[in-house]
Amino acid sequence: MLQTSNYSLVLSLQFLLLSYDLFVNSFSELLRMAPVIQLVLFIIQDITILFNVIIIFLMFFNTFVFQAGLVNLLFHKFKGTIILSAAYLALSISFHIWVMNCRWENSNIFVWTNGMQALFVFQRLVGVLYYYFYKRTAIHLGDPRFYQDSVWLRKEFAHVRS
Repeated sequence: MLQTSNYSLVLSLQFLLLSYDLFVNSFSELLRMAPVIQLVLFIIQDITILFNVIIIFLMFFNTFVFQAGLVNLLFHKFKGTIILSAAYLALSISFHIWVMNCRWENSNIFVWTNGMQALFVFQRLVGVLYYYFYKRTAIHLGDPRFYQDSVWLRKEFAHVRS
């Protein structure tokens, strides 16, 4: 069971990683003249997104719902977050690769193709949804009914069995 002190620590770590991601999304274009620094920021950003996905799955595995065998219930309830996290990670990596390929050789020239601009806008729009759903899921997983036997869980279990 996730203790209150552990939950607040995990939640703080998740929000710290989300804050870093938001920071890089907001200010990475200011560093286009220093491609090595931008590359390092992008790599760390992708790793933080991956860590956030890992943390959410670890929180899933720690719930009583998961341990009772209702994995499908958890995945169905948080399907949006899981799909958005995967999509956001894929879009971020794609955008970072494209930006670094176009700007690595000559960072003095401003390169911004139509495709790159479309990917940029789509990645940022999915990013906003990712932030919202991820925060909502992280806070929702703090609900005590996920960590103990309850009438709600018994009803769900009976519904699954029938």
